[in-house]
Amino acid sequence: MGDALPPNALPATTPLPAAPDPAFDRFARLVRATLGVPVALVSLVSVDEQVFPGAEGLPEPWQTARSTPLSHSFCQHVVTSAEPLVISDAREHPLVRHNLAIPDLGVVAYAGMPLVAEDGTVVGSLCAIDDQPHDWTERDLDVLRGLAEACSSELQLRAAQQRAETVRRGHEADRARWSLAMDAGQVGSFDWHLATDELTWDQRLIDIFGLTEETFDGNIAAFNRAVLPEDAERVGQAIARAIDTLGIYEAEYRIVLPDGGTRWVQARGQALADATGTAARLIGVAYDTTAVHDGETRTSRVLEAMPTGYLSMDHAWRFIVVNNAAERLVGLHRDELLGRSVFDVFPGTTGGPFERAYQTAVDSGQPQLVEAYYPAPLDAWYEVLCWPSPDGLSLFFTDTTERTLTTRRAEAAAARLAMLAAVARSLLDAPDVPGTVAELPRLLVPVLADGCIVTLLSDDGRPRDVGSWHTDPPQRSLLQRYARTRIAAQSMVSPLARALTSGDVVRASAAEVRDALAEGEARDLHDQLEAGTCLVLPVLGRDRVRGALTLYRAPGRPHDPDDESTAREIADRVGLALDNADLLARQSQVAEGLQRSLLTDPPAPEHTQIVVRYVPATQSAKVGGDWYDAFLQPSGMTMLVIGDVVGHDIEAAAAMGQLRGLLRGIAAYSDAGPAEVLRGLDRAMDVLQVSTLATASVARFEQTPEERRDGLTRMVWSNAGHLPPVVVHEDGRIAVLSDRRSNLLLGVDPSTTRTERSVVLGRGSTILLFTDGLVERRASNLDDDLVRLQDAVADLAGATLDELCDGLVGRLVDGRNDDDIALVAVRLHPQDTPPTT
Repeated sequence: MGDALPPNALPATTPLPAAPDPAFDRFARLVRATLGVPVALVSLVSVDEQVFPGAEGLPEPWQTARSTPLSHSFCQHVVTSAEPLVISDAREHPLVRHNLAIPDLGVVAYAGMPLVAEDGTVVGSLCAIDDQPHDWTERDLDVLRGLAEACSSELQLRAAQQRAETVRRGHEADRARWSLAMDAGQVGSFDWHLATDELTWDQRLIDIFGLTEETFDGNIAAFNRAVLPEDAERVGQAIARAIDTLGIYEAEYRIVLPDGGTRWVQARGQALADATGTAARLIGVAYDTTAVHDGETRTSRVLEAMPTGYLSMDHAWRFIVVNNAAERLVGLHRDELLGRSVFDVFPGTTGGPFERAYQTAVDSGQPQLVEAYYPAPLDAWYEVLCWPSPDGLSLFFTDTTERTLTTRRAEAAAARLAMLAAVARSLLDAPDVPGTVAELPRLLVPVLADGCIVTLLSDDGRPRDVGSWHTDPPQRSLLQRYARTRIAAQSMVSPLARALTSGDVVRASAAEVRDALAEGEARDLHDQLEAGTCLVLPVLGRDRVRGALTLYRAPGRPHDPDDESTAREIADRVGLALDNADLLARQSQVAEGLQRSLLTDPPAPEHTQIVVRYVPATQSAKVGGDWYDAFLQPSGMTMLVIGDVVGHDIEAAAAMGQLRGLLRGIAAYSDAGPAEVLRGLDRAMDVLQVSTLATASVARFEQTPEERRDGLTRMVWSNAGHLPPVVVHEDGRIAVLSDRRSNLLLGVDPSTTRTERSVVLGRGSTILLFTDGLVERRASNLDDDLVRLQDAVADLAGATLDELCDGLVGRLVDGRNDDDIALVAVRLHPQDTPPTT
C-alpha cells in the first residue's frame, strides 16, 4: 500500500443505520470463523460517521453502539480509494498510525475489501481485524474478497427492494387520483343495510339531496321522502329487481329539495348477499344530472378536464363518448374514433385480456379491472376500469407503461440479486462444492432462463452433465433425459464442445444445436424440448476450463443483457469455487499427511495401557494444529503430552511438528518433570524464534516403591493454557482437574513461571487428555462442554479403553467436527496382574 490514497468523496449517508442486521452479522461471523481473527466487521461510512450493521468481537461500548466517528475508521480509506486496504501492523503504517481505532478498539492488523452499492460506488468494507500484527496470506484475501462480493449483493438487494416499495407507493397515488376525479365530478356514494333500513350517505350525496348531517336521519325513509312521487314507483321497481336478482340497480329520477326545488339524480348500485345467499346490502353511487337535463354538460366538462382517459361504447361496441385524455393516450382524434367499433380501431383487442374484461362486464353486469399490454402501434401497458351502463360500456384507462416496466425491471433486478446471494451462500457454505454446483440450475431457473444444464470436466478432461432444471415440469423430465444422452451424441462442433475447448461464450439457435446431434434418442428428445435459443457459458478456473453452464431460452422470452451478465458472473464464481475447493482439498491432504506422520504410536509401559485418537476436521480449511505424544523418559517414567497450535493450516501443522520435536528432545535429555519441560520449551521457542502460540498439557506418571506396594500412582502435570485433564477413578468417580491459576500459553513470555500439580491415583483409574475439538461447540461455554463430556464418560462406564475413546468421539462429535480432535487415554491396570498388551 502507498502512503496516500486518492481523495474520493465519502457518501452523504450510509445505506443502512447503526443497528445490528442479522444478514450482515452472519457475514461478520463467516469472516471471523474462516480467517480465525478476533474481530470482523461490515463497515459503512458517510461524511459524518462509521456504522457497523454486521459486527463480531468488537469491545464494548462499540459492539452495542454499532457506530464510531471517522477518527476511529480505517474503512474510510477503502471508500475514498475504492481499493482494498491491507495492513499488517497499523502502528507502523503512515496512513493510519495516528487513528484512534488503534488505542480504543485494539486494531493492529487490518484487511478490508470494498463493498459496492448498486450504482457501482464503494460505500464501505468487509474487514478482518487482529489485535496482533498479522501477515495476511493470499488465501485470506481471496476468501475475504469472495465474502465481500456476496455482502455487496446483499446490499444491492436491499436497495432494489426499497425501489420496488417506491413503485408500489406510486401505484397507490394513481388510485388516489381516481378518487379525486370522483370528487371533481361530485359523485356521491350510498350503503343501504336491508335488515335495519339503515342508510349511509357520504357528504357529497347529502349535499346533492340538499340536506345536512343534522337533517339527514340515516334511514331509507329519508330517500323515499325525497323522490318525486311520479318517479317513485319506477325507482322502487328498479331497487326490488336488483335485490331479488342480486344484480345491478340503475335509475335516473327527480328529487324534491327542502326549499321546494327539484333536481335530477342518476344512481347506480349493486346488491350484495350475506353468507346465506340472500341480499343484505345495496351499495352504489349517485350524481347530479340536472345540468344535462337543463341542456348543460357539466359531466362532460368534468370528463374533459380529467387526466384519466374516458371512453364510452354503445351496445354494438361503437365509441360514443371520448374525452381529451383518451385522445392523447391512444394518439387518435375523436373524429377517428366516434361511431367506429373498438375492434376495428384496435384489432389487437380481439381475443385478448381487454376483450375478455369488456365482455365479462357486459355479461355479468359487474365492473372489471384489467391491466395488460397492447401491441404496436400503441406498444404500451394500460390499466382499464370498465363497467356496463344503460348505453353500453364505459371505461376509465391510464397508460401504466413506465410504472409497469419500472416495476418489472425492479422485480427482475431484485430476483437476480436474491439469486446471486443464494448462489454465493450455497457456494460459501458447501461442504461438497461439485455437488452444490450440480444443484445450481434450481436457483438459476426461471430467473435467468427457462432451462439450464450444468456440465463439469473430470480430471481426465471428459465432460459430464451433472445437473439440470426446467421451469415447466413436463419439459423438466425431458431435459433430464436429454442431459443424460446429449454428450455422447454431440459432435466436436457442437456449441457445448466449442465452449469447453475454446473457453469462449457460444450462442446458438435450436436448429444449430440439433444439427450437431447424431440421429437417435438425444436428437429426438431435443425435438420435443421447447428450446428457442441456447447460451453456453464456460466455467473458467484460474488455469483451465472446468465446465459450462448451458442456458435455454424458450420462444417468446425476450433477450435481457442483464440476465446474461449475471449468468457470466455466476459462471466465474463457480469456477473460483471449484478451484478453491481443489486447493483446500490439496492443502488438507498435505496438512493431514504431515500431521499423521508426526503422531506416532504410543508406548506400552508395564501395567499401563495408552490409547490415542486423532480425527481431522471435516472442513478442509481446518487442519494442522492439534497433537498428542506419549513416551518413556530415561528414568522409565511415562510422559503424556496433548497440545494445540493456534491456527488451522499447513503452517500450523509445521509449527506443531517443531514444538512436538522440541518438547520430546527436552524431556528425553533432561528427564525433568512437566513444569520444567514446558519452561524449557518456552525458552527454546524464544531462542530459536519459533513465532507461534500454542496450548499444551504435560503429565508424568511417577511411583515410589511404597506407592507400588500400595497400588498407587502419582500423576504430576503442568498446564500451559490447555483444557484440564479428566480422571475416572477406580470407583467410578469422575473429576475434572481444573486449575484456576492456569499458566500462560506457550510462545507468550519465555520468562513466565511454570507450575505443576499432582494427584494420587489408584490402579484401575483412567486419565483423559484432549483438545478442544472433542468438546467445544458453538453457542456453548466451557463448563457446559465439560459436563457433556462427563455425562458421556459415565454412560460408557465399563467399556474397554478403545471402546471408551471411540464412544466419546462418536457421541460428542458424530462426524460433524469443525476442528481437529486429539485424544490420549491412559488406564492404570493393577500391578499384580500380567501387563496389558
